[in-house]
Amino acid sequence: MRNVILLCCLLHSAAAFAGGIDQLKAFWSNTHAAQGSFAQSVAAKSGRKPQNSVGHFLMARPGKLRWAYDKPMKLLLVADGEKLWTWDPDLNQVTVGKMDKALGATPAALLTGEELDRHFTLTEAGVADGLEIVDAEPKSADSAFARVRIGMSDNLPRLMEVRDNFGQTTTLLFTEFKPNPVLPKDAFRFLPPKGADVVGE
Repeated sequence: MRNVILLCCLLHSAAAFAGGIDQLKAFWSNTHAAQGSFAQSVAAKSGRKPQNSVGHFLMARPGKLRWAYDKPMKLLLVADGEKLWTWDPDLNQVTVGKMDKALGATPAALLTGEELDRHFTLTEAGVADGLEIVDAEPKSADSAFARVRIGMSDNLPRLMEVRDNFGQTTTLLFTEFKPNPVLPKDAFRFLPPKGADVVGE
């Protein structure tokens, strides 16, 4: 029994001290679905007051995501594996388009993608606030993002910082992140609400 406890402690210590890239790859390999909540802050290059919001999400590999902003304004994004839907309840407007590579070279690929190293160059960026930091630089010159920074702990992403090519920085703090939950069968199904204006395909 003592040996089992010691082994568990050693495994936990190994995970705690694993490098950020190893933790990110372990998450990517072992976590096929997740649910949780987040707090988001968007800061413009101009130094204007950051825009803050909170929400919740569901994800499943490959390429399925349900990302809902709850406050201060509601907005829902649903990727069902084939199409990407965006619903603005205030406008009652739905925008839809083919996914194709929509998630491939975006930060969402770090959560839902199939080929991590195909789209990003990963480098270790040290430790900050107890998190192992990984810098992910898009390989595509056409990417809308200059850099994505991920903070890892216990093989789970706790923080994502996204800087776009216009100098805007979006910071996501995962206030809850539950790996491999049992998700509803229709979690990534989206039907436009009655009367909604549908733009796109």
